[in-house]
Amino acid sequence: MSTSACVPSRSILTLLTFATGFALPFAAFAEARVSQSYGKLPLHFEANQGQTHKDVRFLARGAGYSLYLTAGEAVLVLTKPNPDATQARGTPVVVRMSLVGAAPKPPVSGLDELPGKANYLIGKDPAKWRTNVPTYAKVHYRAVYPGIDLVYYGNQRQLEYDFVVAPGADPNRIVLGFQGAERLEINAEGELVLHAGGEVIRQRVPVIYQEINGVRTKIEGRYVLKDAHRVGFQVAAYDQSRPLVIDPTLVYATYLGSSGWDYGSGIAVDAAGSAYVTGSTSSADFPTANALQAAKAGFQNAFVTKLDPTGSALVYSTYLGGSGGDGGTGIAVDAAGSAYVTGSTSSIDFPTVNPLQAAYGGDGDAFVSKLDAAGSALLYSTHLGGSGADAGYGIAVDTLGNAYVTGETRSTDFPTTPGAIQTT
Repeated sequence: MSTSACVPSRSILTLLTFATGFALPFAAFAEARVSQSYGKLPLHFEANQGQTHKDVRFLARGAGYSLYLTAGEAVLVLTKPNPDATQARGTPVVVRMSLVGAAPKPPVSGLDELPGKANYLIGKDPAKWRTNVPTYAKVHYRAVYPGIDLVYYGNQRQLEYDFVVAPGADPNRIVLGFQGAERLEINAEGELVLHAGGEVIRQRVPVIYQEINGVRTKIEGRYVLKDAHRVGFQVAAYDQSRPLVIDPTLVYATYLGSSGWDYGSGIAVDAAGSAYVTGSTSSADFPTANALQAAKAGFQNAFVTKLDPTGSALVYSTYLGGSGGDGGTGIAVDAAGSAYVTGSTSSIDFPTVNPLQAAYGGDGDAFVSKLDAAGSALLYSTHLGGSGADAGYGIAVDTLGNAYVTGETRSTDFPTTPGAIQTT
């Protein structure tokens, strides 16, 4: 992503949500390692040319959300999923972030115009149509406070922002005000925690830095609560002859589970931004959707869950296991959307399809299972182990669909191949 000299670039915030609920204008879903292919879906900002309310300067749209940047606020409108499956949308949730005490009408401009255009051909009257609406990679608010700029920019499906503090300017002027959050707190790790609409939104410890001779130098800093709905930053001593950048990072989280105990162990993200999660559950009522296995078979099963790019709906969610104990620990996804899962099982009846090893080896096996893109079928599923205890921990997949699995074994007869670097 190209940047101007006055606009340092940093990948910060993910608008893609990991679970149901809503996010702030610069919010993100729970942090995860994402595949490199995830970086191929740019977020862009449309200039407002009459397609929305006159107070909006720029807007961004995505699956399940609309973001509006006015002169003084960032406003996110999210639609929660409706519990009634016959209704596609629930009640919209509006969350606002404002800069307290900032300039009421700072200059706002789009930077780095993109080749794509937006078109609105709504209704029969061409006079009300909006065509060739320009789109931009960044939105720059100049001098929101004296000597302090605010830049929103995007990368993939992430909405990111920087406060850029000019030499001599005072970062203590920056105060964020939140509407839609019932309560703010700072936890023991220094994160800002917002409680809003039954969800928990965590803003990570701020990353504060200066570029000195081409090297990013970290500056210590933290959040400071001003009152019940406002927060600022405390910044340690730094070189005031150089620009300073303040990067808050927001994530927000939700529960995934039910009446028993549930544990997430692995996550992957595909190129469209859908999240794939695996772990283990003892809940007989773990949330399922389009399930390959709708009911828990043993006292503990693995689960595989795919969430849509907004995090607001389950694409599929299924148990995976037999009558013993099973748990997923690693997951990967290929370009076609097939999920590859590994973990451990003590089930002699663990579901197998086209197995490399059909029979349970004993004392606990690793397993490797591949689900199709819909999560409705096992393309293959196999035990992997010998007569001792075995477990799969991590999995990766190459462009040809070959799966690579690692873990541990106590089996003297673990299956090895001729020419293996260690056969015993």
